[in-house]
Amino acid sequence: MLKWYMHRRERYFAMLNDNRVVRPFEWGTEFANGNGGDPRNFFKEFSRDTVENSDRYFALPEVIGDVEHELSERNERELRWKSYVESASPENDMVRARLFPFEKNKRSAVVILPHWNAREGSYFDLCRILNRVGITALRMTLPYHEARMPPDLERADYLVAPNVGLTLQSVRQAVIDTRTAVRWLKHEGYERIGILGTSIGSCTAFLAFVHDMNIDAGVFNHVSGYFADVVWKGLSTYHVREAIEKELSLEELREYWLPISPMTYMDRLAAQPRRPQRYIYTLYDLTFPVDLSRDTMRELRRLNIKHDEVVLPCGHYTLGEKPWAWVDGWKIVQFCRNHLR
Repeated sequence: MLKWYMHRRERYFAMLNDNRVVRPFEWGTEFANGNGGDPRNFFKEFSRDTVENSDRYFALPEVIGDVEHELSERNERELRWKSYVESASPENDMVRARLFPFEKNKRSAVVILPHWNAREGSYFDLCRILNRVGITALRMTLPYHEARMPPDLERADYLVAPNVGLTLQSVRQAVIDTRTAVRWLKHEGYERIGILGTSIGSCTAFLAFVHDMNIDAGVFNHVSGYFADVVWKGLSTYHVREAIEKELSLEELREYWLPISPMTYMDRLAAQPRRPQRYIYTLYDLTFPVDLSRDTMRELRRLNIKHDEVVLPCGHYTLGEKPWAWVDGWKIVQFCRNHLR
């Protein structure tokens, strides 16, 4: 009965004011520095080379540029900086973030990465609660969202797109923007840095976590191992799959998108010094189907990666509803307080 009810609520919230557009499939080799030839062979080689050299793919320059400050409400600050990944959109390439500083010390800070198509102002309440327990929060706007959205879009369709190369570029940009925020916080004197990501923000947070040892702890809110599987099987991305499945199989797409899939880097994580990490997933999720979450948990256990699991009896969208939003928020704040302060 609970499963039926939660799935019904998930479908209701997913299709509420649905403005998804089925865009044409494109290979997008130009977004991965391709120059002709068979795109299938190109992306097979690109994926293999990128995974082997992921430090280079997600690398930051030695010196980061200036981060502009502007005082906002409640002594919060609006931050802006130029992304180190250049896309076709000037709006998208100006990264936006809001800093919620804890004024008494710079012991700890958390970078917060929202979900796909998050609205402006979302997660601000969570940031202010983190302040109350002594932690600074930096809420970053993901590529193609909010003020970063080009005028021709109504949704952040270029972050998860039926365009193989563009999606790779967009997620890479999200990871590098995140690492820039982490380095800036370090330069500002913060001693311990955590990261929290929700949904696609969780994927981005994980990729940053395994490629940046300046991140001391991670919370991954919604969990899946393979980027392609979420797009293929998830309720919220039916319109992306509809375009892709006419040209590619799931197995092909999974191979091409290995560079942006958390499962790809599990061995890397296992070889690193242990850092606190919490994975939160839900039993009735139709967007990050629970079997994908469980596969990821099994791999963490197989590799003896010490971690903490939280399983909630709700779904992807219902996690944002009371009382589950309160429980989720408590699990996030509790973890950050215990491991960063």
